[in-house]
Amino acid sequence: MSLHHGVAMSLCPLDYRYGRDSVKHIWSDDGRHARQLEVERALVWAHKELGRVSEDDYREVAAVADPLIVTKERVTEIENETKHDIMALTRAMTEAAGDAGWCIHLGATSNDIVDTAVALQIRDSISQQVEAVQTLMATLCDLSERERDTVMLGRTHGQAATPITFGLKVAVWIDEFRRHLIRLVQMAPRVCVGKFLGAVGTGAAQGENARELQALVLTHLNLGVPLVTTQVVGRDRYIEWVSWMANVATSVEKILQEVRNLQRSEIAEVAEAFDVDKQVGSSTMAHKRNPITSENACGLARVVRSMLLPTWENALLWHERDLANSSAERFTLSHSVVLLDDILGKSDKVFANLVVDAERMQTNIDAQKGLVMAEKVMLELVERGVPRDEAHEVLRTASMEAISSGAHLEDVCARTPPISALFDGDELHELFDPSGHLGVSGELVDETVELARRALD
Repeated sequence: MSLHHGVAMSLCPLDYRYGRDSVKHIWSDDGRHARQLEVERALVWAHKELGRVSEDDYREVAAVADPLIVTKERVTEIENETKHDIMALTRAMTEAAGDAGWCIHLGATSNDIVDTAVALQIRDSISQQVEAVQTLMATLCDLSERERDTVMLGRTHGQAATPITFGLKVAVWIDEFRRHLIRLVQMAPRVCVGKFLGAVGTGAAQGENARELQALVLTHLNLGVPLVTTQVVGRDRYIEWVSWMANVATSVEKILQEVRNLQRSEIAEVAEAFDVDKQVGSSTMAHKRNPITSENACGLARVVRSMLLPTWENALLWHERDLANSSAERFTLSHSVVLLDDILGKSDKVFANLVVDAERMQTNIDAQKGLVMAEKVMLELVERGVPRDEAHEVLRTASMEAISSGAHLEDVCARTPPISALFDGDELHELFDPSGHLGVSGELVDETVELARRALD
């Protein structure tokens, strides 16, 4: 927060517009500070377990490893002098710990503390991400079940295809997010990993029990233990996680883009909820009801994906490490997490309150004048002995005539000898019922929802 003419200013939109406080706190100055204190405490605890530090000294250190005692403000004061953040932290802790301060930061290099604290931030973020994905999945399951048999146009290339159900459309999304959930749970042990083998990864400063010390610290913090590291945790781990976030952001944008398209005036099959008593769609066009939440989240999803490039480049450190990654990672990790959580929450809000207009869906099917049932008629011709290629040509020709004349395809088929010779009027009419050409849509919805709900449990 900077001051301009005595007035506080927020520059970053995360400060004043986007994100939940519970998520932002993890990546805030205070959140980082608290976790670095926790890592310093865990290091002294591990030395105590190995007999190098007394129980009394550990208790003294543990008592001051508290952000209310070793404050972020005091650390900042010291950092302004030392120009080194972790040295400032350890000095502030040593001040508070008195005689017990001798063992603080014993055998550690700064990045042992930094990367292990980031691992704690990632671990806590993943916990919230699991919940956010599950919440959205549960909302989509309810929607898919509710609209299981709601018939609508399928569309390919932006053109009317054959009938589908809205429930099946949503089921496709559900299974995609189920895969995202599986990926996240599977990657967590690879991503939530710290390190404690010193300046170049040899463990020389940690003594003969270096590997045991590292394992004690990290398992005590409920983090994974790496086999080998440089001075830093391998950034391939961060790449995997940020790539997951970009992948999920893409899925969110994809489904919200579908809402936006289906809410177009000429389609008007679904819509975001709109408060007709209070909400304003446009400052000049009083009739407007816009999908603003979906649009907002789609824009933020693009920012999440943009974090991929610097995340890849942050892995390209010189030798055992340099500092080029540090400044970039203050943006890539925190902003990806906060914005992804924001758009997942907005997506859940959209689908929890989505208006589905089944009548309009049927109207749009009817407007196609039977053309979307051409496949059904063709297949029935094959069932009655007409070669498939020949049946296709019959329906293609009939469809082109229907399009050029504006006639209903059923009427054209009724006067097409290869078709009228095989079906009477009632049989032909039945072939033009969209609900008769939905295949196994219903069972696909049922199975998808059942599998997803199992993943939620």
